[in-house]
Order: sequence, then structure tokens, then C-alpha cells
Amino acid sequence: MYGTLRGALAGRKIEFDRDTFAATVDGRIRGLGKTIRISSIHVHYDVTIPPEAVEAAQRALAVHVQGCPAHQSVKDAIQITWDAALRAGDRTITVHEDHDAASA
Repeated sequence: MYGTLRGALAGRKIEFDRDTFAATVDGRIRGLGKTIRISSIHVHYDVTIPPEAVEAAQRALAVHVQGCPAHQSVKDAIQITWDAALRAGDRTITVHEDHDAASA
């Protein structure tokens, strides 16, 4: 998903700081017999963009999972959620997978 979002931003010619663009991933597992099963994954993106690119970045976030082969391969077996902190000038905008954005 990280690479797909990076490509979506670059494809829209959104400048972003490649040195600070980060994704933090939390996974939940549960026992299943003698093995474990991944039950859910949450991805948190942190990306710095120009203030004028906020709407385009929000659109990239809204569609990036549809273009991600890994997400599409496991989405029916593993619950995958995401959110993002878009740092734009002196604002930080939080975007959730439901596509609602709120300034923080």
C-alpha cells in the first residue's frame, strides 16, 4: 500500500518529502490451532505535501487501495484499514479511509 500511495502521489505530480514519507503498520494476530492468523492490519501514513496539494493528496488516498495488488489479494481474508496525517504548511490534516478529513 505504501508503494501504491507513493506512486499515486507521484502520478499526480504531488511533491512530497521522500525522506520523511513514512508508514507505520500495526497488525493483530490470533491463535488458530497450532499456528497464528493475521486478523487485521492498520496502516498509518505520515506525508508532507505542499498546501496547494491537499485535495489531490486526499483523492490519491481515497483510491490507492484499489490499485494495490497486495491489498486486493488479501482484503477478503484480512481486515485492512488506514489513516493518514497530511502535513501541509503549518496544518496537519487527518484523513481516514472513510474519506472524511478533519484539520488537527
